[in-house]
Amino acid sequence: MSGPMPDPSPAAAAIPAPSAAIAVPAHLQSFLAFDFGAKRTGVAVGSRLLRTATPQATIRAEGADARFAAVAERLREWQPDALVVGVPYHPDGAAHENTARALKFARQLRGRFGLPVFEVDERYSTTEAHAGGAKDADAASACIILEQFLRQLP
Repeated sequence: MSGPMPDPSPAAAAIPAPSAAIAVPAHLQSFLAFDFGAKRTGVAVGSRLLRTATPQATIRAEGADARFAAVAERLREWQPDALVVGVPYHPDGAAHENTARALKFARQLRGRFGLPVFEVDERYSTTEAHAGGAKDADAASACIILEQFLRQLP
């Protein structure tokens, strides 16, 4: 038998392959990404063509009604083809309380706005944003999430 044996632990199974291509239809060209937080939600906009993201002002809103009103305004402004939501996990790939919150936010976006929503593992995006000296770590994290998503597109 050659090659390494796969790790049978549940944590290893929960970690998505970083190089796996995401099945995104080619007609989806523009994206709005969110780094969800209970008080602050980072926002970035980007395109498939350029494969880059630009930070937008962070949404500072507590409660679903205020948050979704701000999201609706961003959607009117940018008119994206699809949305991307960063989903946090523990370093070992295990889910935690904020994982469930981000997944719920993604489901609510789908339901409220009728756009495709893609979920991206966002481990370390905020740490990377801080390390890069970001003035708005939430918006910078949303950029990191979106650029990671765009790099995985075929």
